[in-house]
Amino acid sequence: MPILLFLIDTSASMNQRTYLGTTYLDIAKGAVEIFMKLRARDPASRGDRYMLVTFDEPPYGVKAGWKENHATFMSELKNLQASGLTTMGHALRAAFDLLNLNRLASGIDNYGQGRNPFFLEPAVIITITDGNKLTHSSGVSDELHLPLNSPLPGSELTKEPFRWDQRLFALVLRLPGAAGPDCEQLGSVPTDDSAITQMCEVTGGRSYCVRTQRMLNQCLESLVQKVLSGVVINFEKTGPDPPLVGEDGLVEPSRPVASFSPQPWHSCHKLIYVRPNPKTGVPVGHWPIPESFWPDQNSPTLPPRSAHPVVRFSCVDCEPMVIDKLPFDKYELEPSPLTQYILERKSPHMCWQVFVNCSGKHSEAAQPFGYLKASTTLTCVNLFVMPYNYPVLLPLLDDLFKVHKLKPTLKWRQAFEIYLKSMPPYFLLPLKKALRMMGAPNLISDNMDCGLSYSVISYLKKLSQQVVPEDHALSSA
Repeated sequence: MPILLFLIDTSASMNQRTYLGTTYLDIAKGAVEIFMKLRARDPASRGDRYMLVTFDEPPYGVKAGWKENHATFMSELKNLQASGLTTMGHALRAAFDLLNLNRLASGIDNYGQGRNPFFLEPAVIITITDGNKLTHSSGVSDELHLPLNSPLPGSELTKEPFRWDQRLFALVLRLPGAAGPDCEQLGSVPTDDSAITQMCEVTGGRSYCVRTQRMLNQCLESLVQKVLSGVVINFEKTGPDPPLVGEDGLVEPSRPVASFSPQPWHSCHKLIYVRPNPKTGVPVGHWPIPESFWPDQNSPTLPPRSAHPVVRFSCVDCEPMVIDKLPFDKYELEPSPLTQYILERKSPHMCWQVFVNCSGKHSEAAQPFGYLKASTTLTCVNLFVMPYNYPVLLPLLDDLFKVHKLKPTLKWRQAFEIYLKSMPPYFLLPLKKALRMMGAPNLISDNMDCGLSYSVISYLKKLSQQVVPEDHALSSA
């Protein structure tokens, strides 16, 4: 169920009139209505939830949140007035806090236990502003600052105010007051050069510099395509570039690898699509993406995590591994310089392993938890998520079923125990479930340990049981 949160600039400068005779605020209201009509074409829009936040002083900025119905959203939108300051930072913080209000109760972020892409609440925040100087009670600023302190309990568990399934897009209205010659160029709309652009890009979104009504309509068509179920990941290359591939798809060792200068595909900040199960309408998955630390039972607190995991890929060609009945998760990557580079290599039968730094038992150690692979038809690139250190586990399981016929020897049990000790403890439960599905239910004992200290477990439990009233949580934002 996507959440579409409109953050409307209601500062006094939104009263300025454009060459169309309407104010910027009128154009913003009209843009929301056009977006909703375009979105309604998609049958998936039936589950949408709309929210409305403005630049008004807290707690009056939230006009339609979790409690309000669609009729309230429309009525509040219609009645918006522009009279305040351009408090973009405070308004953005209020918008993120509103979205994050129920996440601790639902356990969606699974702190300290690996990140599950299939636990998500996709949100698109669309801010409509005139891009004027940011003003607040103590003056004017060129930089966008979000208040660091959030009133939400548990907000210290993530370094940023947003989460990996929340992306920010900005429509920056730059329509002139007088109509100039019609020299509008069709094509892609440029990003804006105001302070909001960087914030959009950090979340995996972008800004649009809107100079005409036609451009605005084009942007709204583009934004409707951005309502996708997915999470943002930082893909970073580790190790050397791969050898170059010739036209026939064969590696050419004689051709030198390109220079060591950074290439666009070395680092990509993009979505992986998390598609719902067609039968249930809910995404299904088995394995987490590892945390960037090994859980420490003696630590009284959890290290704060980055909103977007850094997944490193090694450009060493490996055979993709799968065995009968062992579940794996497959996510398509949003097109990027990385997907283009992998597809151009035309090697759909090879894969590149992926890692999360510091996920292993010995601080710097990291074992592969999956791989990147081009689809057989070379139309897209997929991230396969497997059990942690799957190159060790899969041959063991293969032997268990094919050689030992589910009656493991002492030597096999010892090798399996060594493997279990090298795996982050939060992989034990999904592995136990997978083994049960495969017909080997008793390999892992029931008294499993999640690896977190008692104080961390109690704190997370307390947070999940705290009901934070919306108006109280957002009044001090």
